[in-house]
Amino acid sequence: MVRWVVFDYGEVISRRTTALPAIAALLDADPPEFEKAYFAERVAYDWGLPDLEYWQAVAARLGKSVDAELSERLTRADVAGWSETEPESVQLLEDLHRQGVTMAVLSNASSTFGRAAEQTNWARLFKHLIFSGDLRLAKPDAGIYRVLLETLDAPADECLFFDDRQENVDGAREAGLHAERWQTAEEARATLRTHGVLP
Repeated sequence: MVRWVVFDYGEVISRRTTALPAIAALLDADPPEFEKAYFAERVAYDWGLPDLEYWQAVAARLGKSVDAELSERLTRADVAGWSETEPESVQLLEDLHRQGVTMAVLSNASSTFGRAAEQTNWARLFKHLIFSGDLRLAKPDAGIYRVLLETLDAPADECLFFDDRQENVDGAREAGLHAERWQTAEEARATLRTHGVLP
């Protein structure tokens, strides 16, 4: 029986960021080239690389430089870009909360983003918010699912996990969780009904 529902954040609860062109402008960089550099260094950032080191690595790929002040500006813009939530997803979370469903977030995201997320209105809907940057572990590494289960104090087969990346879904399944690829909030509702979480 599913007793916990766990959600990824990016492109599940949130919309995909639209801030990348503006962030590229802060670096005076070509937007497509910036986007390549931004995502190329993202895995290390998810694994706990500090903000300044992340932006310096991105900038190095572009032949640019970043100091602490610019790093803070880039980080603020980046956090803001990923902070726009998807209304249908938030409505689903609200409905689950009203049903008394216990929920958690398991997100590959920096510690800085984690602290910002904890202050949002939607954060109140979750019992636990787990961010990879705090753990120096990231999906789909098996270790992060072990930390999740330890945090929830629940067996894997009592957890249903939604993520938009198949590799993360596969990792969760290998750890014994029920896991589904996120497509839309409506499809997630159907899955939740199948598991008896929603009527």
